[in-house]
Amino acid sequence: MLKVGLTGGIGSGKSTVASIFEVLGIPVYYADNEAKRLMNEDPAIRISIENHFGKECYVNGLLDRTFLSSVVFNDQKKLGLLNDIIHPLTIADAEKWMKTQQAPYAIKEAALIFESKSDNRLDYIIGVQASIKTRISRVIKRDHSSEEKVMAIIEKQMNEEDKMSLCNFVIDNDEQNLLTPQVIALHEKLLSLSK
Repeated sequence: MLKVGLTGGIGSGKSTVASIFEVLGIPVYYADNEAKRLMNEDPAIRISIENHFGKECYVNGLLDRTFLSSVVFNDQKKLGLLNDIIHPLTIADAEKWMKTQQAPYAIKEAALIFESKSDNRLDYIIGVQASIKTRISRVIKRDHSSEEKVMAIIEKQMNEEDKMSLCNFVIDNDEQNLLTPQVIALHEKLLSLSK
């Protein structure tokens, strides 16, 4: 079975592309959701987060993501430390999940595939790209955020062109090209590569 990564910057539409693959019968591991689950369920992660970032990170036994984000967002060292805690465990969890899948290929959807060095555990990587303007507008609509906040996140992420240049396949999700036919064409290609 092929292990395929799916990545892109905030607002690029990774989750939308992933959901089309799911409709086509391909299992998808959503790394961000699973990282949140692990931060809530894994006692070792919880202890580590509380030790490094304060007991206030958990309220009534659940991770307070807003608080934790406020602690790490403007501090590269703290963000790096949080990633060092979470990435290895999420990567291991994804590996375990991949082993249980029965499809010709399975997808790991993650924003930080290259940044977390998990690309070397995958056979192919799909990038999803869209213009900055489109991405900002999507995130503002989705998160009820301000343009300034969205831009601050985009500026902290890996450069989109650099990221796409590292991908094996790129999907344009700019609302100029139909998305579903691109995903179906890629699905057919991956099916043939998996044989």
